[in-house]
Amino acid sequence: MTSVWVDGSAGASGDMLLGALVGAGVPLAVLQEAVGAVAPEPVTLRVEDVRRGGLAATRVHVEVAESHHHRTWRDVRALLDGCGLALRVFERLAAAEGAVHGVPADDVHFHEVGALDAIADVVGVCAGFEHLGATSVTVSPVAVGSGTVQTAHGVLPVPPPAVAELLRGVPTYAGPVAMELCTPTGAALLTTLATAYGPQPAMAVDRIGVGAGGRDPEGHANVLRLFVGEPGAGAGAPLLLECNVDDLDPRVWPAVLTALLAAGASDAWLTPILMKKGRPAHTLSVLVDAGRADAVRSAIFRQTSTIGLREQPVTKHALDREMVAVEVEGRRVAVKLARHDGVLVNAQPEYDDVARAAAELGRPVADVLAEAAALARAFLGDTA
Repeated sequence: MTSVWVDGSAGASGDMLLGALVGAGVPLAVLQEAVGAVAPEPVTLRVEDVRRGGLAATRVHVEVAESHHHRTWRDVRALLDGCGLALRVFERLAAAEGAVHGVPADDVHFHEVGALDAIADVVGVCAGFEHLGATSVTVSPVAVGSGTVQTAHGVLPVPPPAVAELLRGVPTYAGPVAMELCTPTGAALLTTLATAYGPQPAMAVDRIGVGAGGRDPEGHANVLRLFVGEPGAGAGAPLLLECNVDDLDPRVWPAVLTALLAAGASDAWLTPILMKKGRPAHTLSVLVDAGRADAVRSAIFRQTSTIGLREQPVTKHALDREMVAVEVEGRRVAVKLARHDGVLVNAQPEYDDVARAAAELGRPVADVLAEAAALARAFLGDTA
C-alpha cells in the first residue's frame, strides 16, 4: 500500500505536480511516454533544478511548438481515448467551464487548458500517480490566491470562476500572496486524484518531491510538495462519519446503531436536530478506525436513507483499560478500570451485567447499579 500526501499550501498547477512527481522519484521517461502516446504534435518534457524561496525544487518544462489551437471537450476526448484518469480530469474541467460560462460541456473551448502543454500536464501527472501505485491520496487545504488574473476571457478575480467551481466542497483559503496560486488544471487534477482532504495522515514517509511553479515571488516559496510512503501505525486512526437524516422511521434507529457496531464501528450515536423549513431530523455520528471505514460506510448506506456522508479524521486519546469483577448477591458484575499514566482514575460496572443481575435477583436495576458501583470504588483505594 502506498499513501500520498499533497501539500497545496502554496497552490497547485500541472507543472508543479509534474515537478513534485519527478522529485519524488517517478522517472521522467514514464511521464514522457504517456504524453507522447496522446500528443498529436511533438511534446518534450525537460527537467530543471531550481530554487524557490530558498528551497531546492524540481521544475518540469513542457516544450511544444507555438500553437493557438483552442480545443473543445470533444477534441480532447478524442485525443485521450483510453486514458481513463486523464479523461476524468478533463471531464471535470469541461463541466466546470460549462457551468461558469453557461454552455454545454461538449461545446466548451478550453483556451489555455486545451493547449498541448496543459494536455501534457494532465496526462503526465496521471501517469505519475499511476506509477506510484497510490492507494490513498490526501490533499491539504489548497491555497488559491487573491487579486486578479489575466485570462482569455479578460481580467478575472482570483480564484477564477472555473477554479472556484472545481473546488466546491474542498478546503481552500487565500494563501500567502495576492496572485493566482491554483490554476484550473491544478484544481481539476487535485479533485480527481484526492481520496481525502486534510493534514498529513499517519504514514512512514519514504520520498518527498518538491515541484516548482514558473514564478519566484518575494517571500513565498512557490512550490508544491508530495510526500510518498507506507501507511503508518496510526493509519487506522479514527474517522468521524456523519449524515443528517429526516425521512427514516425512528423505530428503525436502534437496529441501525446495532448494525453499524456489528460492521466495525467503535461507537455510533444520534443527535436530534431541526433542519431547514422546521423539519425534525437526526444527525447520525459514527466513530470508526480508518481500516474498517469501508464496511461501515456501506452499512450506513444500506441501513439508512441518506445519500451522502461527511467525513473527517479525529484524534482519540484512550486510557489504558482492564476488566475485573465484583459480586452482587452472588451474581458476577464486570467492572472496567481505566488508568491515566499508570494511575487508576475510574472504575465503572458494565451495565449489561448489572441489568442481568437485577433481573435474576428481582431487584430494581438502579439498586443493583448503585451497589455494584460502591463495590467498584473499592478498586480506586486512596485515589477515590
